[in-house]
Amino acid sequence: MKNQNNVIFGTGPLGLWVAQVLVDQGKQVTVVNRSGKVPGEISEQINVVAGDANDSTIVYEVCKDASSVFHCAMPPYTQWPEKFPQLTTGILEGVKQAGCRLIYGDNLYGYGDTKGSPINEQLPYKATGHKGRVRASMAEMLLKEKNIEVVIGRGSDFFGPLVTNANLGEMFFKAALSSKTANLLGNIDLPHTYTYIKDFAKALVNLSEQDEAFGQVWHVPSAPTVTTREWVAIAEELMTQPIKIRASGKLMVSFLGLFNPMLKEMKEMMYEWDHPYIVEHKKYEEKFGNDSTPHNIAIKETIEWYRERVV
Repeated sequence: MKNQNNVIFGTGPLGLWVAQVLVDQGKQVTVVNRSGKVPGEISEQINVVAGDANDSTIVYEVCKDASSVFHCAMPPYTQWPEKFPQLTTGILEGVKQAGCRLIYGDNLYGYGDTKGSPINEQLPYKATGHKGRVRASMAEMLLKEKNIEVVIGRGSDFFGPLVTNANLGEMFFKAALSSKTANLLGNIDLPHTYTYIKDFAKALVNLSEQDEAFGQVWHVPSAPTVTTREWVAIAEELMTQPIKIRASGKLMVSFLGLFNPMLKEMKEMMYEWDHPYIVEHKKYEEKFGNDSTPHNIAIKETIEWYRERVV
């Protein structure tokens, strides 16, 4: 019989917050990455092991006594086409052999450019860029696989404690708290859905506990969509100081990408910032409710984390 151990592949912000949610529920948690090391601020109750998720045999050995496995792992942003499918296949095959349930933390890239139309789970995969195509193909592979229960939870651009490498990550908070100009992407006067990282993690854990959720895609709940400028205004009020911002459009990102590999990769995703980017979560809310964190509370918690650890 399976015990209640939960295995999480990936120790980025999402994986670590999933681990914390599970620990807070009194569950056993093992997180897996290549190094076997994670930031010191995570709970001591979380077991950390080293393992290469590309190898299904290793995945099986780690997961053979688990009940649920969370796929929150991700290769470097600049290497998705070469490394992401192999990583996901390794996790899938190992988990299938172990007989566990698989919960996959996904993003919205696979839908491609919706030209401002609201994004819901019924949309077809129409991504034309390589990162979007990779995400779409992996989701299709996971859901069509037989002899394994899989559920996919998708969040929008996220922010929060532990999140540094994001549009609303270190380049915004560290700069703003240091009274420097914060760099943002695209048209900041367009509505844009942002997902709080803790809400994303909480929703994935909830999905893992719902039998009827498996075999489907769910958009996790986010706070009501506002414009990026309105979001920044909330942060400004909470910081009690003005925030200087500089927004870069597609041309500037293309130019800077000549010198910065990460920005070069971002060029493909600039459609997110050229049109309204509104993500719906009605399906999840109608079935499981909506306890997403209001922006003012989420931003306050994020500011406090950055003040204590980064600035």
